[in-house]
Amino acid sequence: MARKPFIAGNWKMYKTTNEAVELAGSLVKEIGKFVHADIALCPTYTVLNDVYKTIENSVITLGAQNVYWESEGAYTGEISPIMVKDTGAEYVIIGHSERRKYFSETDSTVNKKVKAVLAIGLTPIICIGETLEEREQNKTMDVIKTQLEGGLEGFAALDVLNSVIAYEPIWAIGTGKTATPEQAEEVHAFIRTWLEEKYTSSTSDQIRILYGGSVKPENIRELMQKENIDGALVGGASLKKDSFVSIVKNAVSDTIKT
Repeated sequence: MARKPFIAGNWKMYKTTNEAVELAGSLVKEIGKFVHADIALCPTYTVLNDVYKTIENSVITLGAQNVYWESEGAYTGEISPIMVKDTGAEYVIIGHSERRKYFSETDSTVNKKVKAVLAIGLTPIICIGETLEEREQNKTMDVIKTQLEGGLEGFAALDVLNSVIAYEPIWAIGTGKTATPEQAEEVHAFIRTWLEEKYTSSTSDQIRILYGGSVKPENIRELMQKENIDGALVGGASLKKDSFVSIVKNAVSDTIKT
């Protein structure tokens, strides 16, 4: 089944308010009416609403980079799903490897966050992926299976259909290394098969699975030619207008005239 390509830019801990608005505004001019792929920008918390105001009359959507699982309370420094939604965001990145590595996130906390995000009508972008050591030890599929089982524990097929999964090999994030299209496709196919066995073939067919890890204008086209790769979660290359616009357009260049 045809799944609409989805390109999301993870701006990580970059961009002041003025810088964020400037970049978002330039993207609106370039791809604000681009209907051949879904597009989301995921800036830091402090600029979410400003970016939303910049993109709200375009096809570009907004996402947050993280969230806490409680709706409110004495949790100093945390942001709730309600607060994220209030900014105009539609997506939330959950379980990014940097969150797992530096802030001790686990499959269990990912599960809680996904549940809270789905409950309020936001779409989680659930990140999974293996380390270089795990890949070299041929443990990639075991790691992916464990992360899927833990992150999606207790969810019905409809919950999964309202989610996006992003495969990000940790060894390829910010390193300049990229999984070959064949390596990425192998894992994406494994994820889709697992979803079919756990839920239904319809669930597996419809959910979008993104690739992340040093995605560039030069490699997105070949990645997107693979059957089970539906888009990308873009890091560093999403911080500059020209590279992100090129990624978005190159992602669909084989099927439309851009």
